[in-house]
Order: sequence, then structure tokens, then C-alpha cells
Amino acid sequence: MDARREETVDVDQLLLVLVSGLASGAVYGLMGLGLVIIYRATDVVNFALASLATVGLYAALSLHDSGLPLLLAAVVAIIVTAVVGLGARETVLRPLAQGDLLAALVMTIGVSLIAESVISTIWDDQPRLFPSLVEGSVSIGGGAAIPTQSLLTIAVAAVAMGLVAYLFGRTTIGSAMRAVAESADTAQILGLGSQRIARIAWALGLGLAALAAFLYAPRSGLMPAVLSAPLFRAFAGIFLGGLTSMYGAVVGGLTVGVLDNLAATYVSAGYRDTFVFSFTILVLLIRPQGLFGERTFQRV
Repeated sequence: MDARREETVDVDQLLLVLVSGLASGAVYGLMGLGLVIIYRATDVVNFALASLATVGLYAALSLHDSGLPLLLAAVVAIIVTAVVGLGARETVLRPLAQGDLLAALVMTIGVSLIAESVISTIWDDQPRLFPSLVEGSVSIGGGAAIPTQSLLTIAVAAVAMGLVAYLFGRTTIGSAMRAVAESADTAQILGLGSQRIARIAWALGLGLAALAAFLYAPRSGLMPAVLSAPLFRAFAGIFLGGLTSMYGAVVGGLTVGVLDNLAATYVSAGYRDTFVFSFTILVLLIRPQGLFGERTFQRV
């Protein structure tokens, strides 16, 4: 009887770890998807993505504290993130010479540092609690209590990813964004404005990051650099899945989330990142373009 009870406890714990890992991976996958969309449309690796999403979170929390419903605050977070990010792109990144990818990379890091400084100046840098969209837990299996917020995170992320897949697979804008990703010159010949498409891609990528941040903040709290760790895990996910693959970004993010939680639970919390990044490096040594990526050549 004791052995059976112990086995049930082990199964329940594994179920909790897997669901928690999928919830974390859904956040990393959304952020990674935003990074890939922006990279494919503009060739810019946007290190400012997380900090800009954090600006949106602080703005949303301020309005929520003033009485705005939490769901509307989520919409505010997405809009503020997209607007601020597009403003940064138009004023800082677009004036750069075309193809100057290193300068663009450095600029996004600078924008990230500026965003964190602005947050500290306006809202201070003290940790804050962030409200959950839902409370409580759901009992599954032998009594494992899974937080409802984790299940909601997985569901919302799945819907968002499905909508992105529909956008790119079934709409004119999605086809245009794919054309720009393949060749900006070809897109121009076909009558597709590359700058307009780039703005849409930035807005979409930043909006996905803001949604990911809104789902992540209730369990992490809120402070200026709260999304730094998820950002680097999202990078691990997109390199694991393939830098140019949106499908790979999602699968890579989910994989990183599950591996991260398994390592923290069954190995050591102090080695979770070591385990995840070691696995990613091992995959890249075998397949440099990632699991789903394709070998690409830099545009000239």
C-alpha cells in the first residue's frame, strides 16, 4: 500500500512538473515567436523585446490599480508595448544603414537599457505583485493540484500561436510578410512595401512578447529586469528550434520550459540553466541550424 501511494505521489509530482514546464515553455515560445517574426521581416535580433514588454506591464498595472479591469489592462500592455517599440524602431533603428546588423543589435541592447532606466525612474525598481487572471487550482489524476493560471497560460498561448499560424498561412498580410522574409527586393517588385510590412512584424512580435509577459508576471512579480531570464530562455528555444522557424520557436520554447522544470525538480534548481543551455549547445553542435531551421545566407 505504501509503495503504491509513493508511486502515485511520484506520478502526481511529475504531472505538476510537466504542466508547470509547459506553462513556462508557452511563455518562452510566445517570446521566441515574437523574436523570430521580427528577425525574419527585418533581420534584427531584438534584445529590447523583453524590456519594452515590461514597460507595457508597468503601464497596465498602473491603470489596473486605478480601477481598470485586468483584461483591459492586458490590452493596454500590448498596445503600449507595440507603440513604444515602433517608436524606438523608427527613431533609433530605421536610420541605420541597411544591412548594418551589428549596429542594429547594439542599438536594441541600448534601447533595452534605456527602457529599464525609464521604468526605474517613473515607477521605481522595488518588486511589485502582479495580479493573476484567474485564481485557484484544478485537481487532476490522483489529487495533483495544478494552478488554474498555468492552465490558462497554456490555453491562451496555444490560441495566440494558432492565430499567428492562420495569419501567416491564410491571409494576404501573412503572405506579404513571408515574401519580405524571403527577399525584400522581390517583395518590392511585387508591390509590397517592405517598411510597412516591417512595422506590422514589429507590432506583432512586440504584442506577443507583451502577452507572454502578462502571463508570466503573476508568478514572478514585477520589477524592471523581470523578463531577462525568460528572454534568454526564449533565445535558447529559438536557437534550439531554428532561428528562422516560427514552428521551431514554439517547439523550442516548450522544450526549454519542460527541461528547465525537470532539471530544477530532479537535479538542482541551481543547475537548471546549465542543463538547458548545455542541451541546446549539444543540439547545435550536431545541427547548427537548429531542429527545424534551414541553412541561410546573410543578405547583401
